[in-house]
Amino acid sequence: MNSPVNPIIVGLGPIATEIVAPILGSDFIYIENPNSADLAVAQGALVRAAFEFNKSVFDQMPNLRVIARTGVGTELVDLAEADAREIPVVITPGSNTNAVAEGAFAHILHLSKRLGPLTKLVAAGDWNNRVKYPVGDLEDQTLGIIGFGRIGARVAKIAQTFGMKVIAFDPYVQVPNEMRSASIAELLATSDVITLHLPLTTETNGLIGGAEFKIIKPGAILVNCSRGALINLDEALSALNSGNLGGIGLDVFDPEPPKHHPIFDHENTVLTPHVMGLSKQATIATYVLAAQGVRDFLTGGKPQAIANLKNKNDRSTK
Repeated sequence: MNSPVNPIIVGLGPIATEIVAPILGSDFIYIENPNSADLAVAQGALVRAAFEFNKSVFDQMPNLRVIARTGVGTELVDLAEADAREIPVVITPGSNTNAVAEGAFAHILHLSKRLGPLTKLVAAGDWNNRVKYPVGDLEDQTLGIIGFGRIGARVAKIAQTFGMKVIAFDPYVQVPNEMRSASIAELLATSDVITLHLPLTTETNGLIGGAEFKIIKPGAILVNCSRGALINLDEALSALNSGNLGGIGLDVFDPEPPKHHPIFDHENTVLTPHVMGLSKQATIATYVLAAQGVRDFLTGGKPQAIANLKNKNDRSTK
């Protein structure tokens, strides 16, 4: 191979040198804004969430040995191509757990306390109409969590500090007995607030649609900081207009960036552009974990988590 003595690691996104270069160490050369020549000799890549790592990118990187993806989503990485080339795709679970959980609660509080319409009311000098927007409570309300991984469990702890009752459903993760809901239907029917924290799969695509909005507890708040395709927005808008859904918070969309949808204009909607997991601390943490994963793999160690390859837990070198 024509690789240099010190392996080149490239950032695709990009990812700040001052954060990752110290983690990689002096045995590696990090290039934040690579050109085609850099890609041709790079052995590792640190890849931002919005960067599409498709076959054409793989073709430009014949010496590539490892990819580290910031976050856990791999929709924009061609995993089949990575498998075919035996290139592990390292992911960084846990780096944004607190940020996403706090973001979900920011949406919940915004909707429960009616911050959107009340802001507009004050700005418009319409003070006397504040009675039209009753402010909700969280204490003694039931929070239903669908997906009880790291983020879902963190949301549960935050909810308990507000005095909320927490129930959760997850067919793959052990939920404490006192929180366990028998089904999604049961959770929807009994929760005052519902928050989604699960991956997008063939089973979860369109998870919350027309049938679910018919059984949801009237006036419930729904928040999605996971993946946009989990919710059918047309059905969500119908539920908002009928009053069966009290409010909806969306940090994720399908596709991203989204085309305008009428639900965006509803006064009981709050929108953020998939940034709840991108707090300052979380961003630094995910870059650091990605750099550690690349360094570990290229020095014969085992990265924390690999998204592909059948025997990913046993692979430390190519």
